[in-house]
Amino acid sequence: MIDTETRTAIVTGSSKGIGAAIARRLARDGFAVVVNYTRGAESAAAVVGDIEAAGGRAVAVQADIASIDGMRALFDAADQTFGGVDVLVNNAGIMQLSPIADTSDEAFERQVATNLGGVFRGMREGANRIRPGGRIISFSTSVVGVYQPAYGVYAATKAAVEAMTHILAKELGPKAITVNAVAPGPVETELFMKGKSEDLVNAIIGMNPLKRLGQPDDIAVVVSFLAGPDGGWVNGQVIRANGGVV
Repeated sequence: MIDTETRTAIVTGSSKGIGAAIARRLARDGFAVVVNYTRGAESAAAVVGDIEAAGGRAVAVQADIASIDGMRALFDAADQTFGGVDVLVNNAGIMQLSPIADTSDEAFERQVATNLGGVFRGMREGANRIRPGGRIISFSTSVVGVYQPAYGVYAATKAAVEAMTHILAKELGPKAITVNAVAPGPVETELFMKGKSEDLVNAIIGMNPLKRLGQPDDIAVVVSFLAGPDGGWVNGQVIRANGGVV
């Protein structure tokens, strides 16, 4: 059981979008939150301000999770500011869409470094530093299983995250640390909407049984469940939070 007096969560990529919604929700749940950003210090500061205005505790920490030292810096900041870590949410990721035949080496390496390398190092750091009874929650995508054209590299990095999730859940069982992944479908964020026509967005909405896009809070509540006491028996799972898209 996580100590409700000292719970601390790191949320990578939490200056905006889904990550910001997760940071705010976990703060409402009683966590002290490390709000991570690579760029966009003002956005991260705004999230911290929102949390503090609501009576919570948070700190913004700049770190590039694609770098070798990024995740270590986040855990060090959490230790120094809040005394330890109970939950890691591996939310940060990038997506560069193109057919495999047209994908550059740079685009491949960049997505692998962030989506896979960053999550791997987060899992490794968490495996060694998260307190017993804690949680590791990573992000996949519902594209894994749908296999849409142009998503080849992105989906491949997320499929690897799912594989590591299943394995790490077994490895950390003796520490009572659960390891799960959330795989959203289309969510109405700035990143998702950028460059999409109204017709394309409407077509995507039409594919969903619930006939709408997901909202960041739709994903944050799933993370809240997994991070909280009611999620303690859910382990080694990938939850496809997508409104029913298959």
